[in-house]
Amino acid sequence: MANTPSAKKAARKITRRTAVNKNRRSRVRTFVRKVEEALASGDKVAAAAALRAAQPELQRAASKGVLHANTASRKISRLASRLKALGA
Repeated sequence: MANTPSAKKAARKITRRTAVNKNRRSRVRTFVRKVEEALASGDKVAAAAALRAAQPELQRAASKGVLHANTASRKISRLASRLKALGA
């Protein structure tokens, strides 16, 4: 348990940051899931629109430190390649 005032403040900050990061991570997962569902249904137009919406969310999560930059890049790349394969 935190004893010093600075440790108590740090604990409060961590709690707030955890809540914000959890919300951001959930938001990213929702956007990625929408792309996955559109790809699974075979709807190329909806999948392309969903990917365009998901891309900035993934990049924002990476810039905020919720995801590693390479993880976000990898997810975008894999979704884009699956979308391209859907069209072929």
